[in-house]
Amino acid sequence: MARKAYPSDVSDEEWAFTVGYLTLMTEDAPQREYALREVFNGLRWLIRAGAPWRMMPNDLPPWAVVYQQTQRWLKAGVFESMAHDLRALLRLADGRKSQPTAAIMDSRTLQSTPESGARAGYDGAKRRKGSKVHMAVDTLGHLLTLHVTPANQQDRDQVGQLAQQIQAITEESVELVFVDQGYTGDEPAEVALAHGIRLEVVKLPEAKKGFVLLPRRWVVERSFGWAARFRRLARDYERLPDTLAGLHYLAFVILMLHRVVTLVSYSS
Repeated sequence: MARKAYPSDVSDEEWAFTVGYLTLMTEDAPQREYALREVFNGLRWLIRAGAPWRMMPNDLPPWAVVYQQTQRWLKAGVFESMAHDLRALLRLADGRKSQPTAAIMDSRTLQSTPESGARAGYDGAKRRKGSKVHMAVDTLGHLLTLHVTPANQQDRDQVGQLAQQIQAITEESVELVFVDQGYTGDEPAEVALAHGIRLEVVKLPEAKKGFVLLPRRWVVERSFGWAARFRRLARDYERLPDTLAGLHYLAFVILMLHRVVTLVSYSS
């Protein structure tokens, strides 16, 4: 009997793109007991629903199977590879070059949980104990790179690592990065310049009332909003920071994959 379909299930068109990245061993390998597509559906359900691993529905593969395969995918970097390729496709479909020349950088603080509390830090500005996800996106809001630190780490101290990662994945095409006032100072500007990037601080207007939409800066805030729709990313539920980072890549893969398939269906 076929199981019921979940809204998070991968479509046939999405699976056709995905399967080549996720197949770390042949589909008919003797040690494979569950279909790879069903294992991926289990992971997609988990990140959407935000449930603990052991609450995986019974009609999906056992949680331990999905967890173990997820760790293999994360270690192999398959979600990063998919995100980079999907981003290039969407940029080309928008009439742009495959690699950006400008980006936006910012951080998002996630509340800690008992699982992640041992590595958490206190963010005085947000008055929250947890982890910071330092992210860079292109001007369309598509993920370029990210890394996770305790929440007490300053944004400006992450410029060097983010700049290095940005240039590594874009073949050193990025020349300009927009940031907020948390990155102000000579040191972060010099660190970025050492990687061929000029930082441009987008400041708040001196006289403001209520919400102000900042040029360029709103793009990365929208990207954070996209990630927040995945309940597993609403807080830091992960014991390891690498797992939290990898699940962010997965979230953006799911979003971009849907857009690519939609564009293809409209053009055909």
